[in-house]
Amino acid sequence: MAKTIVVKQVGSPIRRPAEQRATLIGLGLNKMHKTRELEDTPSVRGMINKIPHLVEIVEERG
Repeated sequence: MAKTIVVKQVGSPIRRPAEQRATLIGLGLNKMHKTRELEDTPSVRGMINKIPHLVEIVEERG
């Protein structure tokens, strides 16, 4: 089974650059306090590292 991480949106995309909003949508997040379980890949980690003020890693599985 692949390693996964649970990501939660903790910041609002309002008044943020379009690139940051697009990164949130790319992660599957668009509303406050929404969580997603994503595969732990370098591309997903890079997206999370671009917007650490908007998301947090809740849990690492696998």
